[in-house]
Amino acid sequence: MKKISPNSLCPCGSKNKYKKCCLIYHKGAKPKTALLLMKSRYVAYAVGNSSYIVKTTHQNNEQYMTDTKAWKESIDVFCKETEFLGLEILEFIDGDEEAFVTFKALLSSGEMIEKSRFLKVNGFWLYENGEVS
Repeated sequence: MKKISPNSLCPCGSKNKYKKCCLIYHKGAKPKTALLLMKSRYVAYAVGNSSYIVKTTHQNNEQYMTDTKAWKESIDVFCKETEFLGLEILEFIDGDEEAFVTFKALLSSGEMIEKSRFLKVNGFWLYENGEVS
C-alpha cells in the first residue's frame, strides 16, 4: 500500500491523474462499466481503501462478510503487505447485467492473472467472484 497524491498518475494504468480517474469512484461516482469498476478496485487495493472494496463486492462473493469492521481489517492487512506494481487488461467482455474482465496484476508477491465476474445490481456494478490462473 502506498499513499498516492491526487496529482499522481493513477495506478490503473490510464495515464490520467488519480484525481481525474479512479479517485472519483472512490469518492462516490458510479463506474459506468465493469471494466472501470475493476480498475477502480485495483487502485483501491493499491491505496488501501478497504471501504471501497467492501462497498463494491457482491454478497455472493466468498469473502463477503456482514462484519464489515473485521472484513476491512483483513483487507487493510493485505494492502499493507502487498505492493501493487502494475495492471494490464487482457480481455473485457461487456454485458448489460453481467460482465467479465481478465487482467494481469503485478504484485510484490508475483504476477496474478484473474478472470473476474461482475454483476449489475440496481444500476451499480459489483465484483462477484474471480478465477485466478
